[in-house]
Amino acid sequence: MAVSKLSFLVSFLVLSYVAQAQLGQLGASRRKFGAQSRCRIDRLNALRPSRRTESEAGVTEYYDESEDQLECAGVSVLRARIEPNGLYLPSYSNSPSLVYVLRGRAVFGAVIPGCPETFQDLQEESEESYRGERGRREEYGGQQFRDEHQRIHHVRQGDVVAVPAGVPRWCYNDGETPVEVIAVIDVKNNANQLDPTLRHFMLAGRQQESSGRYRRGEGEQVGTSGNNILSGFDADLLAEAIGVNQETVRKLQSRNDERGEIVRVERQLRILRPSRTEEREESGERGYRRESEERGERWEDKVATSGNGFDEAICSMKMTENIAEPMKADVYKPNGGRITFLNSQKLPILKYIQMSANRGVLHRNAILAPHWNINAHAIVYVTSGRARMQIVSNEGQRAFDGELHRGQLIVVPQNFAVVVQSRSEGFSWISFQTNDNAMNTPIVGKTSALRGMPVDVLVNAYRGLSREEARRVKFNRGQEMTIFPSEGSRREYE
Repeated sequence: MAVSKLSFLVSFLVLSYVAQAQLGQLGASRRKFGAQSRCRIDRLNALRPSRRTESEAGVTEYYDESEDQLECAGVSVLRARIEPNGLYLPSYSNSPSLVYVLRGRAVFGAVIPGCPETFQDLQEESEESYRGERGRREEYGGQQFRDEHQRIHHVRQGDVVAVPAGVPRWCYNDGETPVEVIAVIDVKNNANQLDPTLRHFMLAGRQQESSGRYRRGEGEQVGTSGNNILSGFDADLLAEAIGVNQETVRKLQSRNDERGEIVRVERQLRILRPSRTEEREESGERGYRRESEERGERWEDKVATSGNGFDEAICSMKMTENIAEPMKADVYKPNGGRITFLNSQKLPILKYIQMSANRGVLHRNAILAPHWNINAHAIVYVTSGRARMQIVSNEGQRAFDGELHRGQLIVVPQNFAVVVQSRSEGFSWISFQTNDNAMNTPIVGKTSALRGMPVDVLVNAYRGLSREEARRVKFNRGQEMTIFPSEGSRREYE
């Protein structure tokens, strides 16, 4: 028994070390600037997907990554819809990504290299269920396993999911309505040692040919299909490496599979997972932890006598966070709107992938204060409503002046000034930033650039500006910041 415990401890320590080392490598992800081409962003346009790939149980749409603004920001963008009972097949990419759930709910899994399979089913099945598997059951420490896998995550509308480069992931729609997501992939991240292009590696299935055109290099090209990575290996060698027969290898290579990258599951996917009731209880515990920390109490001191430190390991690092819930807003104006910021201080895994996000809602005719992003590009996707946006370059010229609608996307380049005013139906968006702690500088309002300057500096900086006018420029917005309600809604609220 002592030997068994020692063996388990050694295995656990080795796995933890490997996981931390490998994810540490995944986290060496500063952005590449040396090989960056000149940004051609004098004129910006609102974008929609340029090509799409149909699958048996869903659709994947791609934005043209050779568009000047996406190329400058160093990102690729895709949008996917998974039908009920649809499974997005296991795959990985060459760059880290942030995924936002636009609607629906799903089960998401990611396999972190070196982490143990902590979801385990020790219940024995009947002998009949094991026919066709050589009649053997794997035994670990005298116990028989029906299945085991790494932990999974329940995701829903408003969740942000962080996915490091090279990490296999899959997604299953266990709901009754389609799941829609948008993903931004940081192809200029240093975790990507290949060219700054999205490369999608499928572990299963076969990607169908896409419709539509995209630019790459010289001229336009039509999207092509692709096989999974196992199909490229010699069948005999792969059979020997895995320890299976040729027939099984033929199925793994999926050369004749025409279902695409999103397939329909027969009946229902059988996986190990806590019930949603248990997950809600865990959410309550996390809320208690946050409240304790706000009171200055150390959570580690509370659990020191009951925990073994495993939950603090890299393998248990949280990968998702919901930013659509109004109660999580960081900026809130009852008559103007709200914004929720998500950075590496709230979700530490973002430190590894060097990305962050924010979710905003503007009420009727409200204004998002003029500002610029200090240390990141912002990739803005409209989730509902309409708004007028203006983006101004370093030359004082409008790079964009137009109306944004639901489903459109635009890049706000680093340090370009931007202002947004919602239309009558309001405006909602999700913004992805290319820095894990993206910061911005407001131009007007409380804590703004102009508010922080002496009156005399403004008087002398702007020709003909009187001292009284300078004071109005500085103080007319009073204590307001970030979101400015319309005059009509301000009067209604008052």
